[in-house]
Amino acid sequence: MNHQLSFQQVDVFTDVRFKGNPVAVVLDGNSLSTDEMQAVANWTNLSETTFVCKPTDPRADYKLRIFTPHNELPFAGHPTIGSAFAVLKHGLKPKTEGGLVQECGSGLVSILIDGDKLFFTLPESSIEDIPSDQLVQLANALGVPLNSVNASATIDVGAVWITIQLSDAYEVRSLKPDMKKLSAWIPRGVTGVTVFGLDSENKESDLEVRSFAPNEGVEEDPVCGSGNGCVATLVRRLDLIKQSNYVASQGNCIGRNGKVEVRFQDNDKILIGGYAVTCVEGMLNIDIE
Repeated sequence: MNHQLSFQQVDVFTDVRFKGNPVAVVLDGNSLSTDEMQAVANWTNLSETTFVCKPTDPRADYKLRIFTPHNELPFAGHPTIGSAFAVLKHGLKPKTEGGLVQECGSGLVSILIDGDKLFFTLPESSIEDIPSDQLVQLANALGVPLNSVNASATIDVGAVWITIQLSDAYEVRSLKPDMKKLSAWIPRGVTGVTVFGLDSENKESDLEVRSFAPNEGVEEDPVCGSGNGCVATLVRRLDLIKQSNYVASQGNCIGRNGKVEVRFQDNDKILIGGYAVTCVEGMLNIDIE
């Protein structure tokens, strides 16, 4: 049986169409099975595709299921922003003025509506050291000497990223990773490797970020919300930036030029957000058994 489902493709962390990071949003996912959702995500071939469903928790405005071309994720950053933007554009009225509550595999995620920008509250993180032998191999796969690694950790914010600080933004932008080697040293359950470096020369941003997830079918994620959440966790832990907010630049190396805004709260919460803009809007035709 053919079903038509409302659909949007939203560019996230930008207010310029065809920049930032796109997410495909299916606005009525209740009629689809998990296999059908995965098939759609494989077809869109974007880093993530989401399905908006009815919440099971009465505190939530909606439930979101998030898929890469290969797997379902419990949480991801830019799909959270993009899906929130899409449901508001589609006419959803928030249960609470000024914000949304998203239910997902990681639990409930609060989303702040701040004018034309949206910010999600980063889920509580856990941090683990990277074994020295693994770090050596990761540096080799990235094509940098080990002494370029200023800090590193595996950080879980719902999505898990190996997070590495390099000497500066220039080194980050210059990376040409060996994806086959990198893939071999990303453990099962880890989304990929996010690399960052402080930028003292860019007036528009404070650091440069790149995220690589070859095992998820995404060699380089244009602008990654959860990866930036892991970076923010490490930045705060090591007190790398003194002010209470900063802007990260990501996607420059692949022509996407996204900007991620990070706000550190007094209650130890971290907000990640920015702009979003719809590029495609219409109906998705799906044959449902």
